[in-house]
Amino acid sequence: MNRLWDLDMLRGLMLILMFVTHLPTRFSSMLSQPFGFVSAAEGFVMLSAFMAGMVYAGKGLRDGIPAMRNAFIARALKIYACHAALLLFLFSVMATVGLLRDQRALTDLLGFYLNNPLAGLWGGLLLIYNPPLLDILPLYIMFMLLSPLILEIGLRRGWQGIFAVSIALWVMAQTRISETLYDVFVILTDFQVPYRETGSFETYAWQFLWVLGLWMGAKMAKGELKDRKPFPKALIAVCLLYAAVMLIWRYVAGQVPIQGDSMINHLFDKWHLGPFRLLNFFAMVILIMHFGDAIKARLPRIGALETMGAASLPVFCAHLVVVLLVLSIYGGSTPERGIMVDVMLMAGGLAILYVVAVITLMIDKESNPKRRSGTPGSEGTGAAASGAGASGVKVTKPLAQVGGQVRGDH
Repeated sequence: MNRLWDLDMLRGLMLILMFVTHLPTRFSSMLSQPFGFVSAAEGFVMLSAFMAGMVYAGKGLRDGIPAMRNAFIARALKIYACHAALLLFLFSVMATVGLLRDQRALTDLLGFYLNNPLAGLWGGLLLIYNPPLLDILPLYIMFMLLSPLILEIGLRRGWQGIFAVSIALWVMAQTRISETLYDVFVILTDFQVPYRETGSFETYAWQFLWVLGLWMGAKMAKGELKDRKPFPKALIAVCLLYAAVMLIWRYVAGQVPIQGDSMINHLFDKWHLGPFRLLNFFAMVILIMHFGDAIKARLPRIGALETMGAASLPVFCAHLVVVLLVLSIYGGSTPERGIMVDVMLMAGGLAILYVVAVITLMIDKESNPKRRSGTPGSEGTGAAASGAGASGVKVTKPLAQVGGQVRGDH
């Protein structure tokens, strides 16, 4: 079975966009949110969820729910190990370099840890304290741990109840409910990590994208996504218009829709997945699904993107290491820094990410010569096999034994 090269390319593109955004150069603001008021993070989270739903739902249908659950837990533990290693690298090597060089761009990022090292260390390992740049993997780990339950309910009982809860949580996230619940947690446990240090991503909001991706991936595993009805022409026209307006607005206004403290900005907020931002993302997803086959037929395959997308987890971790090193040596982006320095930092960083991907895939191939597909985001086998999406996966005895016949999605 072959890899889904188009999904690998998309993930590779998302990784590069995140790297460009995080690397402190003059290109960061220019290339961040290049398609409107939507960032690479939204695309990467939903793609990861889609891959997880497709691969693990297929495993559940073939081998049973317990096998699917164990695969999710094993993957979550692997991601946690990567996150813990990054935390220790940041708290030891990078913190030391930042202090010795008095590099404010890095020490400000570590402000809470430097003032409260013990609380910072344990809070980080417990996924509660999440310094800037290191707050995506904890989100991913929590979603991976919840995914077996979500997929099991979705496969056995349908998705209506799941989406009802998910949408309700997203609505709650647009208020201060998360902060209020955390305050109650602090009162009960006397935990020392402030709410502002728990990470930028609002978990109750971003879970909606994850659930949506899981649902689409599960439908792909069952062969149902290919059989969907075409989108109405009126919907495509509305999506084209909305996406075009958002794209123009983003490059006219900049990263923030309206300068100053405006309610409009909250409606586009990234961290809470504001409604207008979510609509922008949905418009793009619908357009990609509608024009996807035509684009794929004409799209040249870019090997570098495929390679990085196939090794997404190590490439993601490597991009954080590179960004932290640049912050410790060069600090934040400044107009005084020569443009050639920024160009070299960008080119050198991308080259490192590509080399990491190539080495990872080589190691994976040598250690698993017979493996051709695997779990989402794994070093050499992140994409699901195309056969599952094309022909579907039949319900087998193991699933029937744990919950009866699988019902169709609703």
